[in-house]
Amino acid sequence: MAHQSGFQPPMLFQLDGVTKTYGAVTALDDLSVTVGPGSIGLLGPNGSGKTTLIRTLLGLIPVDAGSGQVMGLDCFNRQLKIRQEVGLAPENECLFPAVEGVQFVAYAGELVGMRAKDAMQRAHEVLDYVGLGEARYRKVETYSTGMKQRLKLAAAIVHDPKLLILDEPTDGMDPAGREDVLQLCRDLTRNKGMSLLFSSHLLPDVEAVCDHIVVLGSGKLLAQGDLAQLKQVHNQCFEVRVKADTLVFARTLLHLGCVVEVHDDTLLVQIPQGQSSRMLWQAAAEQNQQIRYLRSRRSTLEEVFLKAVERN
Repeated sequence: MAHQSGFQPPMLFQLDGVTKTYGAVTALDDLSVTVGPGSIGLLGPNGSGKTTLIRTLLGLIPVDAGSGQVMGLDCFNRQLKIRQEVGLAPENECLFPAVEGVQFVAYAGELVGMRAKDAMQRAHEVLDYVGLGEARYRKVETYSTGMKQRLKLAAAIVHDPKLLILDEPTDGMDPAGREDVLQLCRDLTRNKGMSLLFSSHLLPDVEAVCDHIVVLGSGKLLAQGDLAQLKQVHNQCFEVRVKADTLVFARTLLHLGCVVEVHDDTLLVQIPQGQSSRMLWQAAAEQNQQIRYLRSRRSTLEEVFLKAVERN
């Protein structure tokens, strides 16, 4: 499946002072955010405004205040053009019963303006791409949960969008199917030139696919940035593996005032303030232990997420 890369603007989407309320509930609260092209993870607790943000970007809902653009297109008066440039796989099941998989995907193409013949040809191509080629003529209600998720993905990319929006794309999938979808996402962003907005409550999935994250809470922007930069290095905390007895070395470090957690053959070691990694090498030498692996520990995405939510 080839993707015509074309021109990618420096701004993927932008919201300025957007407020959206549903009665007494404020879903987006004077939200301003600018995101460039790439693979973006959209994170936040339930009720944080993630789905409302997606609907706003697509111009599917009116807002109370503010403005927004997607790839330079106004969210509130260029909705059709945006839909031609953006693919969406929503969280909810949006499949029509008694329809074959290939018909469903082709119809998605026609909805954004593709000619019926072109849409059907592309439907066959993308179904092969997502691994549903053999099931293309089956009725969609006979698909498993994982197959339905991949079918929604096929429908979202049938028109070769510049931006793909996935809302909980691995929800309810078994581990093997989940990894298949994550691999497809990686391929689309790294090899096919698509930008990706990946909304999920499964942090490992976001970490496996995305280079940039946006964290929402109570309709506000809590954190944003490149994942590698947000995952800070902990200068006093190290991951250590030794060649001989892990537990013996752990007891040695405890006597030296370190805080030690044992995870199988890896020790998570927090050394005392004022010390450096040199103390670990010295301790190993004194115990005739050989350090096989030593590196400073970085924050996990879960820690980044929890800190952002706690600040709110």
